[in-house]
Amino acid sequence: MGFSMQPYGIQSMLKEGHKHLSGLDEAVLKNIDACKQLSTITRTSLGPEGMNKMVINHLDKLFVTNDAATIVNELEVQHPAAKILVLAGKAQQEEIGDGANLTISFAGELLQNAEELIRMGLHPSEIISGYTKSISKAIEVLGELVEKGSETMDVRNKEQVVTRMKAAVASKQHGQEDILCSLIADACIQVCPKNPANFDVDNVRVSKLVGGGLHNCTIVRGMVLKGDAVGSIKRMEKAKVAVFASGVDSSATETKGTVLIHSAEQLENYSKTEEAKVEELIKAVADSGAKVIVSGGAVGEMALHFCERYKLMVLKISSKFELRRFCRTTGTSALLKLSQPKPDDLGFVDSISVEEIGGSRVTVVRSEEGGNKIATVVLRGSTDSILDDLERAVDDGVNTYKAMCRDSRMVPGAAATEIELARRLKEFSFKETGLDQYAIAKFAESFEMVPRTLAENAGLNPMDIISKLYEKHASGNTKVGIDLGGGDSEDGVCKDVSILNIWDLYVTKFFALKYAADAACTVLRVDQIIMAKPAGGPGRREQPAGMDED
Repeated sequence: MGFSMQPYGIQSMLKEGHKHLSGLDEAVLKNIDACKQLSTITRTSLGPEGMNKMVINHLDKLFVTNDAATIVNELEVQHPAAKILVLAGKAQQEEIGDGANLTISFAGELLQNAEELIRMGLHPSEIISGYTKSISKAIEVLGELVEKGSETMDVRNKEQVVTRMKAAVASKQHGQEDILCSLIADACIQVCPKNPANFDVDNVRVSKLVGGGLHNCTIVRGMVLKGDAVGSIKRMEKAKVAVFASGVDSSATETKGTVLIHSAEQLENYSKTEEAKVEELIKAVADSGAKVIVSGGAVGEMALHFCERYKLMVLKISSKFELRRFCRTTGTSALLKLSQPKPDDLGFVDSISVEEIGGSRVTVVRSEEGGNKIATVVLRGSTDSILDDLERAVDDGVNTYKAMCRDSRMVPGAAATEIELARRLKEFSFKETGLDQYAIAKFAESFEMVPRTLAENAGLNPMDIISKLYEKHASGNTKVGIDLGGGDSEDGVCKDVSILNIWDLYVTKFFALKYAADAACTVLRVDQIIMAKPAGGPGRREQPAGMDED
């Protein structure tokens, strides 16, 4: 009889196969380590000179991007503590649309500094209380750094919009931000409703067509649908539109019936009545004044024949969401089945035409006058991954526009804000007594990560630049940041951002710092990890090459 040892302690309480990590070394420092790894990945992509990452996800799709939100989404992070950082990044991406990288990298930096404090012998709860004090102080200082006069802005003034959007777009597409910003600003201003707070991001669409280059990008007031018109009519000007959600075809009846046919005449008449019925329906649509029929499903041969006869243009939009957007653009209400539309159901377009852009045929729906709700940015580029990256830049720009509609305050960009925060928090830490002051000093030090990373990514000397920035800020010029493009003047790369015209939105920074500090504190509060045995049977064993699945 084998002698089996009885489990004791936690082992006896939990099911076998679980993992239990506790204590500083096992839980806290391991968590911090995982978060540090994650922030090391995103950090090199921070800023305009950031490097691209090549991520291949589980479906073999290739992403080449420096957009932190995309990177961490596709990485499928497994570690529970690093997941908290990913969630903070996602929250930032959804709230503001930019600054996910700052959130993750900054949280990683906070944790790295917390690790040093723990090794020095501070208790995590002291660090957390220090960090909480620092973040409220940092946000107070951030409010003081807001540029005067930026509280009010005209969201329809392109210049003011571009000023606030430039930094967000430049961090994704450096060197092309001017072309992109003016495109995005135009598109956003076109669809901006009377009350800007109701701006809907979904109303700026992106259509990606391979070929050409950035200078071929255009804006269409209306929609660009991939695909050709169904019939032979390819152009319509100033036309009314009818939308049928279920397709244009002679539909089978709901009830089943049997027809007995005795002679050839009856058979002929039977098929003729079907034709007559379809013709009657199409004629009814044509009589209502509609010139364009948009179908959400299949278009029958016979129906198409009659549409051609009555000179109707036929489009097919198979995606439900596209169909809804089309209805929004043209002001149509979609009808369920083929029938005569009422005048209120018809929409209006200025022109619908099939155009060939770079070898792919697209249908361009323009509606310039009246309640235009949708604008489309047509992006051109040489490869799919470049187009995807351009699309992300446009997304970020549009989201920034939405954020500035709500709160247009801006703070100096190019790491000027971060250095100032670091300097002010250091001073604040000297006034504190107790062990908190060490945590506050480390929190202040963490801000140096931004200028350091920006400089490293651009291949400059970080220590040199940070000390120069501190020196300039100490002498009272709080708007000095890093000029990554220059370096010719006597200041070297440290210049006043108001000359460079690099501004960040206050809300972007506000939420990024808040989420980062929250995520860091959450990770630090954990002192034990208890993982149950994963559900599911034994995993599928790797099969030798050349074997079949079954």
